[in-house]
Amino acid sequence: MDFATIGGLLFAAFAVMGAFTLDGGRAESIFLFAPILLVVGGSLGVAALGSSGGVVRAMPSYFRIALFGRSAHRRPIADTIVRMAERARREGILALEKELVSADNKFLTTATLLVIDGVDMHTLRDAMANEISCLSGRHQRGIDFFTRLGGYSPTLGILGTVLALVHTLGQVENPERIAGAIASAFIATLWGVGMANLVWLPLADKLRTRHDDEVETLEMIAEGVIAIQSGDNPRLVRTRLDPYVNSTRRRAA
Repeated sequence: MDFATIGGLLFAAFAVMGAFTLDGGRAESIFLFAPILLVVGGSLGVAALGSSGGVVRAMPSYFRIALFGRSAHRRPIADTIVRMAERARREGILALEKELVSADNKFLTTATLLVIDGVDMHTLRDAMANEISCLSGRHQRGIDFFTRLGGYSPTLGILGTVLALVHTLGQVENPERIAGAIASAFIATLWGVGMANLVWLPLADKLRTRHDDEVETLEMIAEGVIAIQSGDNPRLVRTRLDPYVNSTRRRAA
């Protein structure tokens, strides 16, 4: 579980609700089914309209990645690549196949098999770049989906408020209920802005962070495998990979 994501969402919700209740508001006055249905359901509907079926079906996976995904630990991957470089230097490229038994990274395994098969450097680089590009495309579709939700949600909230005001002003025969009905009408706008800025857009940012981290990890692997194919000294391979490992530490600091 990513405590930064869960903790951030809970803290933001607590701050909003805490400020509301400290000003004398009642929490139950916010949780009205009609505005929630209009804002959440309407936003999901129009976002799905502009997306493919695959993106909509993958929405639970996007939530899981954003809320429970973990950043890759690059130091063990870098250590594995350096160990492979040492073995290739001692026993030759074909000996790398023995290292793949303990390798648990699919991208590293695929790239290493290409090296063992004798693929030239340009083809190897193109194959790995294509894999990273396809992965980036898949990730970007999820990021765009939540970003669109963040854009549609406030607009649906305003629409809900307008509909509620039309309904309210049509009941002028009960003036004592007008003030309360008008206040309730703005709950839709509250939910629209709240969902956009407390849920949808933060989740899009989290998915973008996960994407950047994974792409940088794959780029590190690509750099290491190409160095092995070039016959670089293991110490030089380590030097090439250390900036990627250290960048993870700087972000975590």
